[in-house]
Order: sequence, then structure tokens, then C-alpha cells
Amino acid sequence: MDERSSNRYSVVEMGSWQRAKHYEHFLHFQMPEYRITVPIDISHFRKVVKANGWSFTLAMNYAVAYCANQIEEFRYRIVDGRPVLYDRIDTAFTYLNKETELFRTIVAPLTDSMAEYVESAAEIAETKEGYFDEELPADVFLLT
Repeated sequence: MDERSSNRYSVVEMGSWQRAKHYEHFLHFQMPEYRITVPIDISHFRKVVKANGWSFTLAMNYAVAYCANQIEEFRYRIVDGRPVLYDRIDTAFTYLNKETELFRTIVAPLTDSMAEYVESAAEIAETKEGYFDEELPADVFLLT
């Protein structure tokens, strides 16, 4: 287990993993990632967030991370030079401290419900001291 994480993972067996050749191909790329932008109607989502008095940003972080966790390929990471599959990926995000007007990085565990996540992530963001004082664990989606 990654000592910065409380999430479990299993080491991938390279000999039987169908993605092994792709892993080896992209392993040494500086930023092996894929990004897309698509229009999505979030009218209903915004109404639910507003009706519950939630932070739009924190609710969206939860929605994105929850959906991404449903896709196995999004839960692969590299730990100690080996590909691993996490049971769950948590969140890391930038948060503006309203008093100092400076951003800080927050790591918040993904919870079972959006309401619980929004409350927990807000509490972590408000009580965290420091700005960039930790190395991000492998098992987070960085949402900025």
C-alpha cells in the first residue's frame, strides 16, 4: 500500500494484462494523459446543488470523481515502478483561501454520497494549514 493512501490496490500481472504493451509504450512519456472537452447539460445538476446549498465546485468534484471511479482504466496508477489497480481513487483539488486570497491544494477522500463529500471536503479545505506542503498520493484525481 502507498503510505500516503488509505486505499487498497492490487499489483497488475504484466504477463496476462491486455494493456501491457500500451503501458510500456507510454511509460516514459512526460505526461501520458488524455484530455477532452465536451458540452454537457448540467441544468438539473445545478438545481440540485443550489437546492441543497452545496458548493458547486465541491459537488462537481464529487460527480466527476464518482463517475471516473466507475471506469476501471481510470483507477490504474504506477506505484514503486509497477502498474497497480486501486479499488478507489480519491480527490485532490485547488481551493482558494478567502482570507489570504491564495490557493492551496486539498486532498479529500471520496465518500459514499455527494452530501457527505461536500461537507467533508469543505471542512478539510477550511481547516488545512499550509499550501503545497504535501506530495500528492498516487490515488487521487487532480481536479483543477
